Order: sequence, then structure tokens, then C-alpha cells
Amino acid sequence: MATFTVTQGKRYRATIALGRFERCDGNETIAERLRAAGFSEVSVSGSGATRMAAAVWAGPDATGDMPAQVTEVIEI
Repeated sequence: MATFTVTQGKRYRATIALGRFERCDGNETIAERLRAAGFSEVSVSGSGATRMAAAVWAGPDATGDMPAQVTEVIEI
């Protein structure tokens, strides 16, 4: 599993590849998961297996393992 560092106040965009059962989750459900993880100003778009999310990291700088569903993250 890859690690990634998020920096307080920075905006990130992620491509999310959902599994068979997760595809049924709505974009708001995915956004709530990102908010629970510490992101703010969250927006999620797309449908089915591939979603795009953009959010600001609101917490202190942190490094951790990226979930397997996150296939790409870039700072924007």
C-alpha cells in the first residue's frame, strides 16, 4: 500500500476506483467518508466504478497509507 502526505490547507484531487459493492454508494456517501477522514470543502463527481473527488485537508500535516480505492492523488 502506498503512503501519502497531506498538508494543512492544501487542496487535493483524487481518482477513486470503487469495487463491485461500493459502486452503489452515492457521491454524498463518499464525500461523508472524506469529511470523516479530515477533509473539508469536499466535492465528488462521477458515477459507477470511477469517481473524482476534490477536497482541502483541514487537519495538521499527516502521512498515512492510501486506501486501495484511491488510484491517483494530486495537489491542485
